[in-house]
Amino acid sequence: MWVDHTTGFRWGPRDAPELDRRCRPSRRATHASSRVDAPSITINKPWHDLYRAVDSAGATLDFMVSATRDADAAERVFREVLQASHTRTPRVITVDKHAASPLAFDALQHDGTLPQRCLLRQGKDLNNMVEQNHRFVKHRVNPGLGCGAFATAQRTIQGDEAMPMLHTGQLEGVTKGDVLA
Repeated sequence: MWVDHTTGFRWGPRDAPELDRRCRPSRRATHASSRVDAPSITINKPWHDLYRAVDSAGATLDFMVSATRDADAAERVFREVLQASHTRTPRVITVDKHAASPLAFDALQHDGTLPQRCLLRQGKDLNNMVEQNHRFVKHRVNPGLGCGAFATAQRTIQGDEAMPMLHTGQLEGVTKGDVLA
């Protein structure tokens, strides 16, 4: 069955928050190694950052759309990932060379949210897994020339993140490829 892309644009912002709400509690437990990156997307012309965290197997830990790419935004996404029920305490976090990531990491270690034994790895090529994982979201957002409003972008990306979780079997009780379950 073929569905027009405008149908997806209509249904996505309306139904994606409900899909995300139902998927979040049933995510599978993650690995102890995570990768965080922030690709840029356009929202009403200006560039915004989509913070995404995945584990070493490529399972999505969490995501957040932010208007800024600074230490506060990085710290917020780290906290959200660590507070999720499906996330294990990481032994290593891999990030790109962005200067805000070590500041956020140090702040979390200083207040005890992250244990001192947790390591931060920075490198241009160490984050290839999360970079490849971005392409699925960018494949859906870029042809639409970005989003018109911040709230619409957030709701649309919730659906764009939830559907691959369903397809790849990242949810409890759903086998890989069994979307109807």
